[in-house]
Amino acid sequence: MVNPVTDRSTVLPQAEKASPAVLPAAIQLTRICKSFGPVRANHNVNITIAAGSIHGIIGENGAGKSTLMSILYGFYETDSGLIEVDGKPVTITSPQAAIAVGIGMVHQHFMLIDTFTVLENIILGAETSTLLNPGLAEARIKLQKLEDEYGLNVDLDAMIGELPVGEQQRVEILKALYRNARILILDEPTGVLTPQETTQLFRILRALNREGVTIVLITHKLKEIMAITDTVSVMRAGEMVAHRKTEATDAEELAELMVGRKVFGTIDRGTAACGEPLLKVTGLRVDSDGAVPLLDDISFQVRAGEIVGIAGVSGNGQSELLEVLSGIRGFDAGEIMLNGRQVSPDHLCDPKAVRGLKTAHVPEDRHRLGMVTRFSAQESSILGYQDSAVYNRGPFFDLSRIKAECRRLMDGFDVRPRHPEILSANMSGGNQQKLILAREIDKDPEILLVGQPTRGVDIGAIEFIHRQLVELRNRGTAVLMVSVELDEVMKLSDRILVMFGGRIVAEVAGPDADEKTLGLMMANAHGCTPAPADTHA
Repeated sequence: MVNPVTDRSTVLPQAEKASPAVLPAAIQLTRICKSFGPVRANHNVNITIAAGSIHGIIGENGAGKSTLMSILYGFYETDSGLIEVDGKPVTITSPQAAIAVGIGMVHQHFMLIDTFTVLENIILGAETSTLLNPGLAEARIKLQKLEDEYGLNVDLDAMIGELPVGEQQRVEILKALYRNARILILDEPTGVLTPQETTQLFRILRALNREGVTIVLITHKLKEIMAITDTVSVMRAGEMVAHRKTEATDAEELAELMVGRKVFGTIDRGTAACGEPLLKVTGLRVDSDGAVPLLDDISFQVRAGEIVGIAGVSGNGQSELLEVLSGIRGFDAGEIMLNGRQVSPDHLCDPKAVRGLKTAHVPEDRHRLGMVTRFSAQESSILGYQDSAVYNRGPFFDLSRIKAECRRLMDGFDVRPRHPEILSANMSGGNQQKLILAREIDKDPEILLVGQPTRGVDIGAIEFIHRQLVELRNRGTAVLMVSVELDEVMKLSDRILVMFGGRIVAEVAGPDADEKTLGLMMANAHGCTPAPADTHA
């Protein structure tokens, strides 16, 4: 039986990989140190990245890998250490300085302006003429050449805000190549991509690599490391702990190096002991500005003591469904029964009222809906629950209690660093996610709505989060989970609903699901009609 974690063909055909020739170092980092107050992010880090290679950097959330690459791209300056590019010592104090020595970076959260076109976004800050039109014309010629060369097909006149996430990422890559990047850093590039988009991205990276571009890939997904990289470096607690040739290691060894212990990756879910429906949706419709509704005739239910997973390619209504159920968005037709309360278009629940119904929500977009990045971790840890008597002393916040409760959540969910005063923005994405999950799960909800529970989270934390969700289900919580990770949906779900075009087109029992069948359903390859509402009591 093929192991989906170590089988490289599940992401990129093995025939496309080729062993790199021995080449001089594109990047050499020596004894790099960086601290933020009491937090030691990087300590004496050494790494060599060969020119013309695809080099992976992995580590737990907060291990220091993104900080290290931010130093290389000029967002941060080192406290000490040496940076060499192509064998020459360099001082990189800004992204402009990094670009000048041929380094480009595609960030986990894209640096694009939604109301600008693709072309405008790409040339912004790199205009070649004081006259706009000649500069745009010149850029268009160069970009069309790059698109043809690397298969980076994007409509240069499309508005960024109207493009799917996969195409926005291509724009970021084009932006770096337009600035003549020879070294391309990608930070968690597949965190928001579907499996199909991931496969296409890797084909693009291989095409770039064949033309001599050095790729540095920061990711927590070991399947991707095994599929695409030539070499891999492992960080733990701010230090570099191992370097491996990818062909000489496997996912199990890398996971153990990352976490410092054996990672099993399997969960005994047992059989769901389902109770009464706590969440029931009937005929839900959300209209759009166009002819096609965002959600159309959605009907399903989630019972106490079960996990219902929703699978689907991004943009098929999953996000809108979670927003409706959590009270963020209204709806135009249908009815929702939420823990005994009927909700209709004329009698909506806002998010505060939803929380009052013992319903917790972990949003898909943690920055937009889950926290305020300019707040401290302890402030983010009470968002939505700030009116609770637990956090207040009369008309004032009980700051010492808030701090103590935040530290308790951090300890319980292994949120790093364990400093309640740290800015939320200065935490890694995975640790931000763990803090939000801790905040919501700690309230012992009867219904949990969770979107992308492990987006940007390392393998050790994924195992922990999955166990938390299964334990909630075993205590009788009704869990509705949306995830683009099919492995996650299949591993955790008692039942799986498949969404396409704003409708539920199929339902599969969790134990009966397989990736190929779900993938075809997600693409509606067989022209499925909407699945009937679940009628189990």
